[in-house]
Amino acid sequence: MRRREFIKLIAGSTAVWPFAARGQQPTPIVGFLSSRSPDDSAHLVAAFREGLGETGFIEGRNVAIEYRWAEGHYDRLPTLAADLVARQVSVIAATAIAPARAAKEATTKIPIIFQTGADPVQFGLVNSLSRPEGNLTGVAMLTNTLAPKQLELLHEVVPTVTLVALLVNPKNPISETDKQNVESAAKTLGQQIIVFDVSNDSELEAAFSAIASQHAGSVLVQSDPFLNSRPDKIATLGARYVVPVLHQGREFPAAGGLMSYAIDFTDSHRQVGIYAGKILNGAKPADLPVQQAVKVQLVVNLKTAKALGLALPLSLLGRADEVIE
Repeated sequence: MRRREFIKLIAGSTAVWPFAARGQQPTPIVGFLSSRSPDDSAHLVAAFREGLGETGFIEGRNVAIEYRWAEGHYDRLPTLAADLVARQVSVIAATAIAPARAAKEATTKIPIIFQTGADPVQFGLVNSLSRPEGNLTGVAMLTNTLAPKQLELLHEVVPTVTLVALLVNPKNPISETDKQNVESAAKTLGQQIIVFDVSNDSELEAAFSAIASQHAGSVLVQSDPFLNSRPDKIATLGARYVVPVLHQGREFPAAGGLMSYAIDFTDSHRQVGIYAGKILNGAKPADLPVQQAVKVQLVVNLKTAKALGLALPLSLLGRADEVIE
């Protein structure tokens, strides 16, 4: 009798152990690596979480997120990436070209989902958009291809301007490529580009002062994590020096800047979250082709235009996705 009871106990335990073991599996950890700071990235993080949620992962419930912020200091990225690798995260979301390259240098095993405005093939992240291979895939916004259209929009607003200022962050790996694209586009409009290197707030202030003294008639701002995180400051400087500025993302005209023409950064972060969730569900980066973000938005602040003494063409206003009044 005791022998039968013992066998019954063992059989019952065998049936229970797999469920117990399944319940004790550790919560997967997603590493989030950014050049920006948490204070100016809340809307982007929310979009990333939304994407994760669409694949069934909710932060604090069945997934944890380890955030690493370089806060504009690109030289910190290799250490931050190495820290995520040591933490043995399940996947790394790298939200710009510099974080993506740092993550790639740190690991060849942990899946990496990038979001970049540069060509990921040109900058060595993947071998092909359709067949990324390796441990990387993600979302390519290709913001540098927008330069011709951005200059055309500024030309519509101030058609007599021949000298245009370009703000770039020299610490951004794609700054040289962006300069070349803008300068090439400017030639077709008979314009000259004057470049200002900006990687901190004091250089930003100095750049606008120099723009005024050199009589540049309009300003184009590079798509860069640092510059994208300063919409309020750039809007204030544009108003102070009475110069039309075209910046990246809706946040700029919403903060009082003149206009923006750019890929929807918020939606691209959501797509990164979706891909990260697919990896957690068992997909391999090599099987996920690099997505190309194509949703472009033109947003204009009509109140700012009036303050600058600009009469915006009705044709431009008619093409705008949003007019802020």
